[in-house]
Amino acid sequence: MNFKDKELIIFDFDGTLINSIPDLTLAVNKMLSHYKATTLTVAQVTPFIGNGAKPLVKRALECAMPDKNVSEDFLEEAFKIYFEAYKAVTCQDTFMYPGVHDTLIDLKEKGYKMAICTNKPFSFIEPILDKLEIKHFFLLWVGEDSLSKKKPDATPLFHLAEKLGATIEKSVMVGDSKNDILAAQNADMHSIGVSYGYNYNENIADYNPTQVVDHFSELQKLF
Repeated sequence: MNFKDKELIIFDFDGTLINSIPDLTLAVNKMLSHYKATTLTVAQVTPFIGNGAKPLVKRALECAMPDKNVSEDFLEEAFKIYFEAYKAVTCQDTFMYPGVHDTLIDLKEKGYKMAICTNKPFSFIEPILDKLEIKHFFLLWVGEDSLSKKKPDATPLFHLAEKLGATIEKSVMVGDSKNDILAAQNADMHSIGVSYGYNYNENIADYNPTQVVDHFSELQKLF
């Protein structure tokens, strides 16, 4: 199958275009250090990523402080500490996956509209795009706090398609997480799952995306 008839490609961010785990782990550990808790490894933090920033913080607290009751008030306090810590290291060691830059160039030259739909807080998206010098590829982006609902709800995908003048039939979602594939399915949109991302240590193919690719550069043949 190919997707050459599509007009809009919607990309997930973390785990699809970029690997931000080093910086996310650093911020998580700065937060945990504030509470004199045991710090976590990259391998421990990785499966916590994908549902948004606050669930990441909650899972980290529960892992590092199993005897602590993570109340809403405590979570809010810890989240603020994490948020400030991540702001300080937003794109310190974050990097693009192999083939991303060349593929974005190829897709732009072919005339596709491109957007980002992520469960990362909106305020962190643009600084990373700027630092990695890829902002010009994307017409629009939404984060977990941009709309009333986030992935796996279909609302962000409907929003991006409408704003960019594309139909659902002419749009496709590309992501590494079940949240990306489920959002696409909830929108009745085709999807491409990348196998190299985070996805809670689960196989992306188990969620039945329209297509699975192992390398980002494979998109050049599909579009």
